[in-house]
Amino acid sequence: MKFKKEIENILEATGTWIRDFIDLFYPVCKRYMPLQFFRYGVTGVANLFFDWGLYFFIYNFILRQQMLHLGVFTLSSHIASFAIKFPIVLLSGFLLQKYVTFSESDIRGHRQLLRYLIVYGVNILINYFGLKLFVDVMHVFPSISNMIVSVITVLVSYFLQKSYTFKISNS
Repeated sequence: MKFKKEIENILEATGTWIRDFIDLFYPVCKRYMPLQFFRYGVTGVANLFFDWGLYFFIYNFILRQQMLHLGVFTLSSHIASFAIKFPIVLLSGFLLQKYVTFSESDIRGHRQLLRYLIVYGVNILINYFGLKLFVDVMHVFPSISNMIVSVITVLVSYFLQKSYTFKISNS
């Protein structure tokens, strides 16, 4: 139990340090968005860059662009890289949101994680159906469609994270 509390203290201190650092740049955007949304954007972009870098590292240096043979089945290197980095990036995104963006939430951590996974699943569905709509039905260029859907998922995700995953209870 003491170890768990020490880890929690480290995560909270790290989150405070990151939050304070991000807040140094907020005055530039103060007129355009609330502080919490600014933090959400900065941590989201940081996690996206982490995602890209981790994928690149796994694909090129761990898997060396080779198939991953798992006995019963084999994964292509690009899918295996995704499968390996996915839980790591999901956890880093959750920790950034929990300890940096929505640190005032009083919902227990395991419940936040479950809700975070639900919102993540909603975003996957929005991405899938949004791309199907824009590309297949409306015939919008795929890259443009991806950008449009990304903006939608960022906004939906922010409001769901704020009002559901990391909400502050009315106790």
